[in-house]
Amino acid sequence: MILKIITYPNDVLRKPAQRVVFPLSNEIIKLTKDMIDTVKVADGVGLAAPQVGKSLRLVVINLEKNGLPPFVLYNPKIVSKSLKKEEVEEGCLSLPEIFGMVKRPKKVKVEAQNAEGKKVRFTDDGWIARVVQHETDHINGILIVDHINKYTQGEEGQAVESSEVTVVTANIHRIIERFGNTEIFNLSIFNFNYL
Repeated sequence: MILKIITYPNDVLRKPAQRVVFPLSNEIIKLTKDMIDTVKVADGVGLAAPQVGKSLRLVVINLEKNGLPPFVLYNPKIVSKSLKKEEVEEGCLSLPEIFGMVKRPKKVKVEAQNAEGKKVRFTDDGWIARVVQHETDHINGILIVDHINKYTQGEEGQAVESSEVTVVTANIHRIIERFGNTEIFNLSIFNFNYL
């Protein structure tokens, strides 16, 4: 089911979200699937539960344009950031028509849980790191307007460079081989380890 994306101003976008409790309820499983469908239809790259009116620490990342499956983060938190930063244009489904240059750490280490409640940890220093930072901001009540250094006109969505797609695809196959295919709940990103 396609969900309505909440736009600013709405109080849910400014409140820190609540942790997702395990084992996952049928409602949370359905919400996760609906969020994936919604972000695809909206042509977005990421969606956090507060953006669909649910104050939960749940994030989905859509890599469909790059031929990759979506992945889901439950209770994600950024545990370390690089000092090196990059400034890139960002937009947001909850702030339509607003685009701007946002400076973020280039590399982050993230801890989260998968659908079974297992803790996972990963590090990324590319495009996914930026998307994860944007979406974890949402679950902490932070919006891109809090970060924008310069407003822009907006451009077509950025695609992952082909070399990055190759790395991600190789890691997906390695992960599936090692842990089995868990459908939408694959944590198919770089350098992750079960804790």
